[in-house]
Amino acid sequence: MPTFSDLQLIHPLRQALENEGYAEATPVQAKAIPHVLRGRDLLGIAQTGTGKTAAFALPILHRLGKQKLRRKRQVQALVLAPTRELATQIGASFDRYGAFLDVSTYVLYGGVPVSPQITALSRGVDIVVATPGRLLDLERKHHVFLDHVQWLVLDEADRMLDMGFIGDIRRVLRKVPRERQTLMFSATMAKEIEHLAKEILDDPALVEVAPPASTAEVVEQKVMFLRRLNKIHLLLQLIADPAMARGLVFTRTKRGADRLHTLLAREGVRAEVIHGDYSQAARNQALERFRDGESPLLIATDVASRGLDIDGVTHVFNFDLPLEAAAYVHRIGRTGRAGQAGVAISLCDETEGGLLRDIERLIGTPLAPDLSHRWHDHEVLPDRDASGPVRHGGRTKNRGKKRRR
Repeated sequence: MPTFSDLQLIHPLRQALENEGYAEATPVQAKAIPHVLRGRDLLGIAQTGTGKTAAFALPILHRLGKQKLRRKRQVQALVLAPTRELATQIGASFDRYGAFLDVSTYVLYGGVPVSPQITALSRGVDIVVATPGRLLDLERKHHVFLDHVQWLVLDEADRMLDMGFIGDIRRVLRKVPRERQTLMFSATMAKEIEHLAKEILDDPALVEVAPPASTAEVVEQKVMFLRRLNKIHLLLQLIADPAMARGLVFTRTKRGADRLHTLLAREGVRAEVIHGDYSQAARNQALERFRDGESPLLIATDVASRGLDIDGVTHVFNFDLPLEAAAYVHRIGRTGRAGQAGVAISLCDETEGGLLRDIERLIGTPLAPDLSHRWHDHEVLPDRDASGPVRHGGRTKNRGKKRRR
């Protein structure tokens, strides 16, 4: 892999990267940065954890650093993100990489008082990282002006489409100049992403560093079959493993997350919980306690399955399988980051066989079954493929002819 010196980034950026301990570029950075430096629009297909934030932040900072900034700071770069957590992390990355540059970054998101954001914008900002709703609200009230934007970035565009932000994205596009450089990043190349790319990108370079819906090779993935009422008992056993240093536990619903948090607390297990009903301040505090190691577990709904960049997550537990198979890929992407090994364990109950089949169809391989735990129930084992072998109690027997659906 090339070094950041090979990519000819300006010295203040290389100095900041050296302080962060980064020497070699990741594949997405090595492929994307030269295109962005040359001013091309770009479509990047890359999962979280591949270093894609630096793939757009570094060349934007490079070009801003070489410009003579106006006396009054104006928004030169705009990054849209689907969630508050991701926006905050992107803003922190710009701050770290731009530590030795005279460039200011500010993050805008809802769920917090707007007054400090208005005050910061009034002083002038070079880079804005924002969720679409709060950005448009401030723009309508003339607190932020987008007529000098040179770079527009849509990060996790597939997630923004899933969350219904397409209307907001189009409204933002009408506010920024036509002459701009646009960068779009997505974990998958769905048809909707192709359509959006054709709509907003001008002759883009395509950078793809992982096949759509692939899962990290360094993550050990397995599934355990049991009755739903036994899931809490198995989870308690799994988190007692000394190898489990920091774990993320995913539930399907906010109510389920709260209920699991209560059950773990009754067993004396320290855990944090985040979902959409918590205020931004409460979510930030929970994440800080998890990052600092005060709590070894974080319980979350899929609001946290994308964009969370937390070092040292050793285990991901799917307490509930997700309704959307693609969410599985995003959930387990919270571990096995930066080349470190990770473990993803899915607890599959008697109602979730279809969800498991959807996941396995998406990732192109069956999850390895772990039948060794004391709560294993062979009757829960689903037909993994109606035309192939069917498992019963750890044994395999053939159906013979294909079963009709």
